[in-house]
Amino acid sequence: MAEEDVPQARPFLLVAANVVTWRRCGVGGQELRPGTKAFKGGAKVYVADVYWGPGGERLTVAGRERHTGRWIIIDTATRHLHGFRPKLVHTPRVLELLRASGREGGLGAEYAADVAATLERYARQYRAGIAPNRPHPDRCLCHACLTGESGELTVAEAGG
Repeated sequence: MAEEDVPQARPFLLVAANVVTWRRCGVGGQELRPGTKAFKGGAKVYVADVYWGPGGERLTVAGRERHTGRWIIIDTATRHLHGFRPKLVHTPRVLELLRASGREGGLGAEYAADVAATLERYARQYRAGIAPNRPHPDRCLCHACLTGESGELTVAEAGG
């Protein structure tokens, strides 16, 4: 079978994000860990599904696994991601995985932009909720400290 005879999967629009480089965890948020158990810090992932019911706390994402580099689909916490944006997915393996898991299809451009903005707001809010009244460790490398992100939402972000 010639290469041009293989049907090409059509790209579609999804929300992409990056895994935070460092995250706070442990008692009082005093421990720092790089990335997540499944993804390296800074890895690009594609949001395949959002659980809106509990407030968007968990997402199903497709990305390259930390140790093997294989593409995987896994549930992760919204607070471990940042930089949500609409992105056209061309990667054949991601398109295959999404099709196999029944999550094929795309988003409209306006809807994808709205979802990205909402998820960014949720992620910031959830990161701020990790040990909110505890000081950060010395020379903290968490996402909020590295980017200067405050946990408080502005009136425009809160929707008011």
